[in-house]
Amino acid sequence: MILFPAIDLYQGQAVRLTKGDYAQMTVYNPDPLQQAQQFAAAGAQWLHMVDLEGAKDGTTPNFSVVEAVCKTTSLRVQIGGGIRSIETIERYRNAGVQRVILGTKAVTDPQFLAQACERFEDAVAVGVDIKEGAIAIHGWKETASQSVEDFFAQLCELGVKTVICTDISKDGMLGGSNLELYRSLSTRFPLQLIASGGVSSINELKELGIMGLHGAILGKALYTGAIDLAQALREVK
Repeated sequence: MILFPAIDLYQGQAVRLTKGDYAQMTVYNPDPLQQAQQFAAAGAQWLHMVDLEGAKDGTTPNFSVVEAVCKTTSLRVQIGGGIRSIETIERYRNAGVQRVILGTKAVTDPQFLAQACERFEDAVAVGVDIKEGAIAIHGWKETASQSVEDFFAQLCELGVKTVICTDISKDGMLGGSNLELYRSLSTRFPLQLIASGGVSSINELKELGIMGLHGAILGKALYTGAIDLAQALREVK
């Protein structure tokens, strides 16, 4: 199972939200590049990044930060937040990004998702953010009418390989992730499923690994010291 340390970007800084609430934002490092270098030094091979400003308005205001991480570290970067055009995907790919994550646009425009998957194949993943049993879109401010189950089935039909699934109620709470949700989804859909939101212990990571999940994203647990990244990488490996 792959561990993805996370850097959420807002105004060029590494921050974390609580339950996806922009009003509950904590700046953990004003220098995201330095933070990425620390993760690489601990042994990480992948890095999960989200442009929180982009998630709200569909722009890429933190592009230069992402590009700098790609060009100056050994980390394989996956980035989400505001990616709503083929041109934006190409721009990130040309900057060295390994995989882009489509969120709102994947839900609201299946034709675009199909086009992106056909063109970029495994370099495209989909982020499914779940809020009280519904799919959250537009920076977690709205919910989609399509059910979670129907959307996952559609993703399989379109040839999506990788899905990052977040339970928003768990995000940033350090209270554990929604293990039952991941167990259910992993047994029902043939996808590379990455757990996100609330992961707070190495034992929990081991449980996710036993389920056969492709990966897990670590955010607040790393910044608060609840999980030591180097230790987690050793034990999960």
